[in-house]
Amino acid sequence: MATANTNLSAYDKSTIPNAKDFRFGIVVSEWNEEITQGMFQGAFDAIIDCGGIKENIVRWNVPGSFELIYGAKKMTQAFDMLDAVIVIGSVIQGETKHFDYVCEAVSQGIKDLNIQGDIPVIFCVLTDNNWQQAKERSGGKHGNKGTEAAIAAIKMAQLRKDARF
Repeated sequence: MATANTNLSAYDKSTIPNAKDFRFGIVVSEWNEEITQGMFQGAFDAIIDCGGIKENIVRWNVPGSFELIYGAKKMTQAFDMLDAVIVIGSVIQGETKHFDYVCEAVSQGIKDLNIQGDIPVIFCVLTDNNWQQAKERSGGKHGNKGTEAAIAAIKMAQLRKDARF
């Protein structure tokens, strides 16, 4: 496993743009809520740590990871002043192929939003084999994927700002 005994959430704040002037949307799946809430908290804390303002962060909840696509699409339409959107979900392998269909659909849907829209949508969906792996990546020994997504969102918000003509 590539992340064995590694915390991937450490970042050097001096290399991250200041987030004080950016607005972020975060769409959070209610499915596997213990996992997704941990990732939301990691994302929120990282944005604040990098200068973000609490009032510039909008959170919407959706029932499951499949619904993240629609939630992100509607969020980008409702708040055109957002600089980036983070989608947070957790899909854990079960006994059926449902896992495969959900993971594929969500990743393709988020990719499509990035191609078609002007607001970057950051993919923060865990696709783990079991509950323990999800716990380890949502604030456990492998860090917090929400933190990583927030850093990506800040960098993409800066790229979007810099790329405007």
